[in-house]
Amino acid sequence: MWSLQLRMWLLVTLLFGLIYALVVVIGSSFLHVTDYSFYLIISLVMMVIQYMLGPKIVEWSMRVKYIKREENPRLFQIVESLSVRAGIPMPRVGIAQIDIPNAFAFGRSIKDGRVCVTRGILELLNDEELKSVLGHELSHLKNHDVLTITLLSVIPMVMYRIAWQFLFFGRRRDERGSNTMLIGLVAFFFYFLTNLLVLYASRIREYFADQGSILLGNQPKALASSLYKLAYGSARLSKEELKESEGLKAFFINDPSQGRKEVLELSQLDLDKNGIIDASELEMLRNSSIRLNLGDKLLELLSTHPNMLKRIKKLSEHRFPG
Repeated sequence: MWSLQLRMWLLVTLLFGLIYALVVVIGSSFLHVTDYSFYLIISLVMMVIQYMLGPKIVEWSMRVKYIKREENPRLFQIVESLSVRAGIPMPRVGIAQIDIPNAFAFGRSIKDGRVCVTRGILELLNDEELKSVLGHELSHLKNHDVLTITLLSVIPMVMYRIAWQFLFFGRRRDERGSNTMLIGLVAFFFYFLTNLLVLYASRIREYFADQGSILLGNQPKALASSLYKLAYGSARLSKEELKESEGLKAFFINDPSQGRKEVLELSQLDLDKNGIIDASELEMLRNSSIRLNLGDKLLELLSTHPNMLKRIKKLSEHRFPG
């Protein structure tokens, strides 16, 4: 747990260090600090707007309907017990009216937390599996992931604006066109690099939330099986149905667009082909090694979620605390 926290804080430090370095380069070369401050302020304003309006956008995109206890006692009771164990306020509970089997958490803060499941997940998972998934989502709220990712995501946006400004407009305003072009290219490189780092941060938070679910009393095999079932559920959907998650899949516990690929990978672990990953199968994985090919490594590098085999491997290394 501490190693993941350390990596996240080092990543935050590195990202803000990169943007500070670029500010120094621009300021010392052109003394356009005022111009840069203007774009930084605009970006920060956009971040604040995103932060304030984000929950409404998610609700609208996912067609979320918030429920009361009597409407779904099973779901409400699981969230309530997990929130008590996690030591956070009871979040609002919702059901997204989409068929993609998944779950997600969002909100401006812990006090504004919302935990939702999709319509497609409720009939797919048993209580133990559903509890492990919801434990993962509540861990996102407890870890302040929404705020962290929002703050980190603004950095590539700032880099992109700086690159665009110097590549396409800097030459018109400055006789040293070659210098402005160079700074624009450097800024674009920083944009690409920081975007990769933000994706890396997103993958770290998924590992972090998996650990959090186990610390809340859920069994690794339950979370592993739920991820297997969610991948299978996504693999059965059409491309048109999967499009409902585009742009918001970073919120989900797994990437629905990778469902078919993940089913092929995880079916290798399901030795008895019973549709779940049990403790003995996890134990076998724990004692084996995983080697990704170049294509898988590149795909993970550009993904918001870890490679599923690596993720299940990480789960296999945890012992159930109960």
